[in-house]
Amino acid sequence: MKPMIWHPESKDQKVNQYLDRTNREPWLAILAIVLVLVCAFTLLVLVGAF
Repeated sequence: MKPMIWHPESKDQKVNQYLDRTNREPWLAILAIVLVLVCAFTLLVLVGAF
């Protein structure tokens, strides 16, 4: 078993730098999906009204 006390390893800094570069929130994708859903709903309501 590994010891319960954590000691930094040499690769930890590289892993943290990689995660800082690549792990981003997909706000642009979420915004685009919401925009498409709102437009589709609006289009369906307008087409159904006429």
